[in-house]
Amino acid sequence: MNRISIIRIYRIVFMAIKFYTQATLFQRRHRGAWNPLVEEKWNRLVTKQAKQYKTLALKLGGLMIKMGQFLSTRADIMPPSFLEELEGLTDRVPSVAREKIVSVLESEWNSPYTSYLSELSASAVASASIGEVYKGVLKDGTIVALKVQRPGTDRLLRADFQAMRIVIWFMKTFTPLSKQINFTQLMREMTETIGAELNFLQELQSGRSFADRFSGMEGIRFPVYFDEVSTRRVLVMEWIEGARITDLAFIEKHELDRHEIAERLFILFLEQVLYGGQFHADPHGGNVLLKPDGTIVLIDFGMTGTITKKDAQAVLRIAEGIIFKNYDQVLDALEELRFLLPQANRELLADTIARLVAAYESNELMQMDSFVVERLFKDMQNIVRTQPVQLPAEFAFFGRAASIFVGVLNVLDPGIDLLALARPRVIEWASSQQEEKRVFGRGDVLRWVLNASGPLRAFPQKVINYLEEPERMRHYLENRDGREREHQRNLQSRMLAGVFTVLSFAGISVSVWFWNEPYLWVSSGFFVGSLWVYRSIK
Repeated sequence: MNRISIIRIYRIVFMAIKFYTQATLFQRRHRGAWNPLVEEKWNRLVTKQAKQYKTLALKLGGLMIKMGQFLSTRADIMPPSFLEELEGLTDRVPSVAREKIVSVLESEWNSPYTSYLSELSASAVASASIGEVYKGVLKDGTIVALKVQRPGTDRLLRADFQAMRIVIWFMKTFTPLSKQINFTQLMREMTETIGAELNFLQELQSGRSFADRFSGMEGIRFPVYFDEVSTRRVLVMEWIEGARITDLAFIEKHELDRHEIAERLFILFLEQVLYGGQFHADPHGGNVLLKPDGTIVLIDFGMTGTITKKDAQAVLRIAEGIIFKNYDQVLDALEELRFLLPQANRELLADTIARLVAAYESNELMQMDSFVVERLFKDMQNIVRTQPVQLPAEFAFFGRAASIFVGVLNVLDPGIDLLALARPRVIEWASSQQEEKRVFGRGDVLRWVLNASGPLRAFPQKVINYLEEPERMRHYLENRDGREREHQRNLQSRMLAGVFTVLSFAGISVSVWFWNEPYLWVSSGFFVGSLWVYRSIK
């Protein structure tokens, strides 16, 4: 490993440990005295950390940017001010010299690039940490887009993954986050998903798979790929003229219907999870183009994820439970998906979900008591921290994709009602499941009645939610405060045990260096004891 890689690993690991140490010491210093002034200081600290992370990520590129994009969607483990600073972190880096890109082309094609291209643009039309896109013309006159891997990308990503392995070992060993996240599985998922971006032939196969899967969907298209000139480091596809789907000026200029576009895009994403299979894991505005006639073009399939058919059915049961206000079904499906552990407080979580849905569905409720809604969303992070809720690693990129996608939809149509759009699709899905089983029973009749009576149920439900909100909020705050106190006690004890572990390990090192056998035995005893205490505190 060369010197540059070692320095890169050091900077990433040092930053991660520094951030965690700063946050832990701050919480320990202000334990039991949390007030608005302390909270303001805390926000300043994490905002400063987020800015430092963003600066380093933009400088180093590679995995750091993608990890920052991932962290920006993790409201369960990251403070809100950290998320806000990282929001909008894009994978845009300065392009390398054209000569280096030409060198990659000729190396992959084993011949001068002019053997295949009659024209190649003078500069990149897009540049990211892994690949750059050039516009070219094949010998037969076909205009194409060439995605070329940046020189040295393999080496840099190997260093980044090594740094992440060190950081994840530290998090698993010395932080309580391992109770919420399966770091081993997360690392495997990151390696498979992000590592797949290095093989452009895999992206070609994913793009074709999406095109075959959604070939019958009107107003949706995918690029055509050229196998004969595509390699592991060079991907050649048709050139498609279009604007970013979030380009509102373009939409207005061509008199397109923003609501219809948002609805069609939502259905496209929903179809990716209805019956399982691959989903686009990076659906930001730059990867979803819009043609002048309103056609949506999905590109860049370097980052995709997979949902099994069984997990897809559980996801749809969650949507069905939310639509029909059956929150026990929602919690059952969350347990099946491994998001929710058996010892969770189901009553508390069902109540939280119910109030979230009510806040979403009822503008009147939000206007009547905005304080309740504000506190609800502000305390959601604490609920996830204190309840046995975890994010299975295989859903990490799905959650990120869903968050990005909802952001795109809100730009297109700020007033979009996702539940209303999802309702007919979920019912269609439920019907198809029953047809497969050839059963039409009481559950289907109830499902139909609930759906048909939705408008009639809406008004009394809003009134009931409003009348019950003060009492529910009181119970909610009492439970939250009790869990927070317990969490702080465990955090303090764990921190103290961790300090003793580190000190005793240092004592072992010193006693070995000077070969002081009595001191070695004492230090070893303290090390084993403090490590056992540290690992036993939940």
